[in-house]
Amino acid sequence: MRSFDEYNPIVTLVYFLSLSTVVAFSRDPILLFIAFLGSFVYFTLRNREKSVKTHLFFFTVFAILALVNPLVSHRGATVLFVLNGLPITLEALVFGIIGAGSVLTVLYLFRSFSEIMTRDRLLYVFGRMTPKTALVFSMALRYMPLLRERAQRISESQHAIGLYKEENIIDRIKNDLRVFSILVTWALENGITTADSMAARGYGSKKWRYYSDIRFRKSDLLMLLLIIACLSTVLVAVILGAHSISFYPRITYVRIGILSAVSYIAYTILSLIPIVVEIKEILKWKYLRSKI
Repeated sequence: MRSFDEYNPIVTLVYFLSLSTVVAFSRDPILLFIAFLGSFVYFTLRNREKSVKTHLFFFTVFAILALVNPLVSHRGATVLFVLNGLPITLEALVFGIIGAGSVLTVLYLFRSFSEIMTRDRLLYVFGRMTPKTALVFSMALRYMPLLRERAQRISESQHAIGLYKEENIIDRIKNDLRVFSILVTWALENGITTADSMAARGYGSKKWRYYSDIRFRKSDLLMLLLIIACLSTVLVAVILGAHSISFYPRITYVRIGILSAVSYIAYTILSLIPIVVEIKEILKWKYLRSKI
């Protein structure tokens, strides 16, 4: 038994693309709720106590986006109330909530994706197709934590020599701009050093050879087939209009039929895959520890 992040990177990539594709192209609130619940629970399982600030930030973004649409769009036949002479409609509010829910779900999905898909796993997926692009992308991902760490160190050194004595906002802006200037200079110098180091090692002089100790196993194939089967079921239902919904001028929704019910079940299975895998791994670990 393996945790979900130990599956082949191709399986992981296909899974997150499958889940986010349905969220991006369907406004069915039931599908959206299934995807949100799956992404939320999986992210919480992986991070537990450390995820409180992330939850707070994501839900703040959700609340802002959900309220923006009814304030700027006044379409819809069901007027809830009038604000400054402008009607706030039920249809615009529901549309805003669903749109914000899609963004919230994608945020959780790609936060988990960024934690699982490390540089080595990204290079495994894209290295053979576009090795130079994959290398640049992996280096860019590497620079994000490096820049954050370097900015913190520069700021602490600036405080240590007494450059942040004043408490007014102008002084803070000047000092932050100084930190930014030092950070940019360091990044450019480090980029030149990296380029010279790669050239000295002969990068690009011959045909690029790729090595990875990641293997595609039978369990990866079975998981990939399960993901594709679930996704295909949902996509067929979406294309055939089983999840059609219209918001204006009134909310109209296709009644749940056999096809839509089957697609709901398939999408639920798709959303629960990493959760079930993680829970099994946690229970197995606890069981093995109890036997020590």
